[in-house]
Amino acid sequence: MQVFVVGVFGLRQCCCDNLLLVAGYCWLRSWRFVQLFRKHQAGINFIRYILGLGRHLFFEFSTDSHRMKFYTPTLVPVALVAFCVIATSGHAANPRSFVSSSRAILGTLSSLTASTRLGDFDGDGDLDVAVANGRHWPQQNFLFLNQVRGRFNVQRRLGTDWRTTYATEVADLDGDGDLDIAVGNDMAPSQVMLNDGHGRFVPGSTLGELSSVRSLTLADLDGDKDIDILATSRGRPNRIFLNDGKAGFETEKTFGGPSDSTISVAVADLNADGHNDLVLANRDGQQSYVLLNDGQLRFETKVFFGGKRDETRAVAVADLNGDGMVDVVAGNIGQPNALYLGDSSGGFETRVPFGRVDGQTYAINIADMNNDQSLDVVVGNVAQSNAVFFSNATFFSDQTGDAFSETRFGDASAATYGLDVGDLDGDGFDDIVTANSGSLNRIFSNRAKR
Repeated sequence: MQVFVVGVFGLRQCCCDNLLLVAGYCWLRSWRFVQLFRKHQAGINFIRYILGLGRHLFFEFSTDSHRMKFYTPTLVPVALVAFCVIATSGHAANPRSFVSSSRAILGTLSSLTASTRLGDFDGDGDLDVAVANGRHWPQQNFLFLNQVRGRFNVQRRLGTDWRTTYATEVADLDGDGDLDIAVGNDMAPSQVMLNDGHGRFVPGSTLGELSSVRSLTLADLDGDKDIDILATSRGRPNRIFLNDGKAGFETEKTFGGPSDSTISVAVADLNADGHNDLVLANRDGQQSYVLLNDGQLRFETKVFFGGKRDETRAVAVADLNGDGMVDVVAGNIGQPNALYLGDSSGGFETRVPFGRVDGQTYAINIADMNNDQSLDVVVGNVAQSNAVFFSNATFFSDQTGDAFSETRFGDASAATYGLDVGDLDGDGFDDIVTANSGSLNRIFSNRAKR
């Protein structure tokens, strides 16, 4: 694809021509610009048409080769009036919809899927899917390998045993450059599965003793540049397994209370002290809270958020209002979801409710779903349609309007316990994969709304 940049100038030439060319070249070389035009290809013919009418084309940039060709017009007027990029692309913030089909499914109706995660497991440059099956009853976990543009025509077993799996979390755990998978099981051995680089996995370390694992979170907690594992266990101690750098997890610590009903945990530096803190989602009448890291992995300082009787099932973290501080999104059961805007101390200055008053949110992801440079919230619900909540930038900048606009997708009768987002078909927009218990797992393609 080629992007044409034009200059519109005044009445006479001067030496600043070259400066403008250099500045334009440097800006165009930026990755953000290249990604923008790779994502939005519509309107290129319109650009070419407009340029055909003009006389001041002076360079042409190829996003495929990252090279620029310079042209010297017979007359380049300069006394700067404007310097502009002409790029129409069916504006990135146009409304989006999320569509599925009978072919966009993963697994069978009998699958009791608790979560799903995306990653390039076979190293071919596109996103594959790991599916965690066995919610309450043992089942086989699977990988679905992306063959081309979101077609998952290869299904591969992940492990040989059927287990009660709630989580398949993805990261390079052994530092060999490919993606491994940590598998979290309820009262069955939780284990690391190591990738050979081609999407075939062999068993690695076992994660501690048996426990009622409900979720896994992967992050570098001790600052040693490798990925550690956090396991939440409803009604039992939550645990941290520290990585020895080679995917060994013998060092174990606990966090939170010994009988916390923790379902989900998110990791981020909430008080900007350089150490990752923990955000716990608790249910069963227990209040959710933040655990601040003292730098020695002692999580002794609690900062509560939400109501004392909130039933919080999921948490996610990101800077949604663009103030440089980490915010928390909580997915709740029987009440609205909530956005908690972070302050510099690890606490929260504002609570913004959103969604249904009788919400049944079990999963949350945060991503820019319409490519407008603002983060949106994707929620998975049980016995309600799932939804994408598109953020409203003016709410956060001027406190006008609503914080989010809602677009629903999926079957209202499905039980979506997990979801993940990523560009599965290579069109530049993130798609959604849902993990449903007792119904088909589905892929929802992100499309312009018609």
